[in-house]
Amino acid sequence: MQTIRQLADMTRCSNEIIASGSSLALVPTMGYFHEGHLSLMRLARRLADRVVVSLFVNSMQFGPNEDLSSYPRDLERDSRMAADEKIDVLFLPTDRDMYSSDFNARVRVDGFTDTLCGNQRPGHFEGVTTVVTKLFNIVKPNIAVFGQKDFQQLRVIAKMVRDLNWDIEIVGHPIVREDDGLAMSSRNTYLSSEERGKALCLYKAIQHAKTRFESGLTDAELLKFEIRDIILANSGVSVDYISVVDKDNLSDREEIDSNSVLALAVKVGQTRLIDNCFLGK
Repeated sequence: MQTIRQLADMTRCSNEIIASGSSLALVPTMGYFHEGHLSLMRLARRLADRVVVSLFVNSMQFGPNEDLSSYPRDLERDSRMAADEKIDVLFLPTDRDMYSSDFNARVRVDGFTDTLCGNQRPGHFEGVTTVVTKLFNIVKPNIAVFGQKDFQQLRVIAKMVRDLNWDIEIVGHPIVREDDGLAMSSRNTYLSSEERGKALCLYKAIQHAKTRFESGLTDAELLKFEIRDIILANSGVSVDYISVVDKDNLSDREEIDSNSVLALAVKVGQTRLIDNCFLGK
């Protein structure tokens, strides 16, 4: 595995891969790898000849009171795990190189970013779309792989690529869960053992939603009411949002159908966790 830190070196490497006729996949990450990240890498390996994994904790997508400084980091561990997955390039840009002192550009996708996490985290998705744009321009991938746990992010990026006519295939990988159902996340490391147990309310809510839809419930408001009760039955857990949205355009749904997605964001103690499920599958 090759490790590249400089932006120009990464572009030079990508140009050589492209010139050789090989296809190139990018897996953008913020590091502290878990099985979810590794699953993205494995999918990328199946889809392309060469794979670049970027590791960059993107300061632009964190709010002023969020966890940028405490976000888990372990470069030595991450490098070893990426090498074990036979990744071709681990790209490690620095904040100074990605955002120079006179950096003023922003990339914005309207409509898809003013709901769900976008409503709760102002400016977050501008940070996401801006850094992903930069990564696409530096790495020049044919394919980019993202996890569906960040479902809104996946839709926002797909919309950006479509609107800007980039010739990049955006591929989503299903949520990877722990044995007990908790969606894998680097932020799970923040949870105490007691909080870890309470965090399972997300998966319990998802199971309840699927059962209720399969039994014929189509009233989104009633389902959200029931899910809120499941979540708030746990002390120290609060709700950021419970939403039923269209899987394509993220618009709110009053009636649940096979195109509906249940999207959840809760705080377990001080840790914000998200999850989602396709209700029609």
